[in-house]
Amino acid sequence: MSGEEIKYVQDVFDSNWIAPLGPHLDAFERELATYCGVEHCAALSSGTAAIHLALVILGVGQGDEVLCSTFTFSGSCNPIRYQGATPIFVDSEPESWNIDPQLFEKAIQDRIRHGKRPRAAIIVHLYGMPARIREIMEIARRYDITVIEDAAEALGSSYEGRKLGSFGDIGILSFNGNKIITTSGGGAFLSNNAQWVAEAKHLATQARDAAPHYQHSKIGYNYRLSNVCAAIGRGQLSVIDERVEKRRQIFEYYKSALQGVSAITFQPETPGGFSNRWLTCLQIEPSTSGSVTPEKMRLALEQENIESRPLWKPMHLQPVFEGCLCYGGAVSAGLFENGLCLPSGSAMTNEDQARTVQIVQRLFERKEEDRH
Repeated sequence: MSGEEIKYVQDVFDSNWIAPLGPHLDAFERELATYCGVEHCAALSSGTAAIHLALVILGVGQGDEVLCSTFTFSGSCNPIRYQGATPIFVDSEPESWNIDPQLFEKAIQDRIRHGKRPRAAIIVHLYGMPARIREIMEIARRYDITVIEDAAEALGSSYEGRKLGSFGDIGILSFNGNKIITTSGGGAFLSNNAQWVAEAKHLATQARDAAPHYQHSKIGYNYRLSNVCAAIGRGQLSVIDERVEKRRQIFEYYKSALQGVSAITFQPETPGGFSNRWLTCLQIEPSTSGSVTPEKMRLALEQENIESRPLWKPMHLQPVFEGCLCYGGAVSAGLFENGLCLPSGSAMTNEDQARTVQIVQRLFERKEEDRH
């Protein structure tokens, strides 16, 4: 917490604006839009809700296909299934770990050849790392594909000096408890299209028509962020740049401290991109790591009460999406097999990081001892 949240929350209680709507929600939406460089914003209950509403507004339905990054969290693609549509997954490029633009275009061309022009594409900025979003948007424009830019992990990141979430036709954010700022749970729908954002707000409040009684002409959802959570978000947003700076410092510490371990490499920064380094993620090269694996490292850290996690398991390898088409797949599968997320919370101290690094270093020192 920044310390500012309690001031805003106290104002919520003093004014008795506890219900879902209220002045702090309005202010949070304005501040988010300004920060991200978009014209309009709807604050919602989650990033997943934002993706779902985006698909609803775009008319995605039964039998449609939606392109999606395979190397991501399931919240990126579950809403495709909510709509009865089919996800078509696209592999990553090794340079940024994000969706491969060449495969993206190949997937579009191939689906068109099969008479299945994709209704939309969901492009993820993984772990806060910018995808090659300018190139991806140019490809999408050539084929008239609407882009939902999933910046759930990437608030504070930018590409060519422009904030992520502002490139796509619709941008989405997440304020889940593990994100770089949090409203305890929440998300946002961003767009320069005023009509879409107004529709998102309408659908998110059970699609109640403008009438003195409760009347509904469309199916709606209970997806609005509360005024209380928005108040927390305002306090969090006031320190977003400090949070980004801290996460980048954490990344640089790990990278510097572990540079002597040749088997370890870190997620590269996209040329022209600026990552919030939401999580510090590494790869362990099997050919030089000896017996050290990501799982062995995770368990060694866990024994010292330090949590780390594998990288995302690609969606095309998930049981729930078995049988779904994927263009490529080997890159993301390899990243999952050989990768690990180190603890990266903004509240980490230098001592916390040093203890983590020492455990990792000891693993590789034992590997060298075993070799000799």
